[in-house]
Amino acid sequence: MSYDTRELLARLIQCEAGGEGYDGMAAVATVIMNRATVPNGEFSRVSRGGDVRAIILQPGQFVCAMTTVGGEYNAQNIYNMTPSEIHYEIADWALSGGRFSAVGDSLFFYNPYSSSCASYFPTNVGLIYTRVGDHCFYEPTARYAAT
Repeated sequence: MSYDTRELLARLIQCEAGGEGYDGMAAVATVIMNRATVPNGEFSRVSRGGDVRAIILQPGQFVCAMTTVGGEYNAQNIYNMTPSEIHYEIADWALSGGRFSAVGDSLFFYNPYSSSCASYFPTNVGLIYTRVGDHCFYEPTARYAAT
């Protein structure tokens, strides 16, 4: 099933951060847009100058974009989401240039299922920047630029 960019982003926002309130959803949308506009590294090559769809659908990046995880069906994926107006509002805001400044230039996020965030993103390509809700956000390190 093919969705336009707005629909795909709204579904990803709902799936990745639907329970995190406005700030959590805006933070996730900002990371997606940061990846689509970063001038170097892996995400720059994937986005080819700003292709948000390519960023969202990049293999292995977002569990919510995977229909199977570890060989098992992933019921919580973008194809099973039913976004509400808030998800579309945040998608529109992000696509029109809105950014949640609290996460800066973060390119990575994850939920550590812990009360603390690791100092570095698991592959040392990101340095902790902040935490919003249950998610830790990481800005790129010099190592990221070489990816």
